[in-house]
Amino acid sequence: MEKKANAVIRLYGNLHTLRKERGLPSVAELWLPAGGRTAAEVAAELDLPLERIEGVFCNHKAYGLDRILCPGDELAFIPTGIPGPHRYMLGIHAAGKKHSHE
Repeated sequence: MEKKANAVIRLYGNLHTLRKERGLPSVAELWLPAGGRTAAEVAAELDLPLERIEGVFCNHKAYGLDRILCPGDELAFIPTGIPGPHRYMLGIHAAGKKHSHE
């Protein structure tokens, strides 16, 4: 029996383009277990190259790829190439620094 999707992941920038080139929608749906999965695991399941992902927005806050994503979370992968000022305003810079020092 196939499990019903319980998570929606939005993809922007180069990740959006990659999905479109593969003939896939820029919004992906998949099933996450109650205990969740890391953003890196979800990216791998979606066949997204980790070198093109800077982090993940989970419930409107930026995190590193070690963030556990759970059913019902609002999710969007953060592509590489976000300009400098936006990195600070969106919290991407701080999330990357935290992730690199853990």
